[in-house]
Amino acid sequence: MSTVIETIDIHVMSRRGLDEQIEAAVQQLQDVAALTRTHGILITRHQPGRYTAMLSDEVPYGVTRELII
Repeated sequence: MSTVIETIDIHVMSRRGLDEQIEAAVQQLQDVAALTRTHGILITRHQPGRYTAMLSDEVPYGVTRELII
C-alpha cells in the first residue's frame, strides 16, 4: 500500500535552501496531482523560512500559486 503525499512542510535558513526545497516539493506534488488531474499546488508562506506546499482543489490542475499569510 502506498501513501499519497498531499502536504509538505518546508523549514529553511537560506534562500538557496528555500529554492531547492520548494522545487523538490513542487515536483513531488506534481507527480501526485497527475494521478487525478483535479488539484493544483498551493505554496503558503507562514513566516520567514517556514512554508507549506500542498495540493489544493482551489487551485486549477497544472497551476502553482503562492499565498503569504
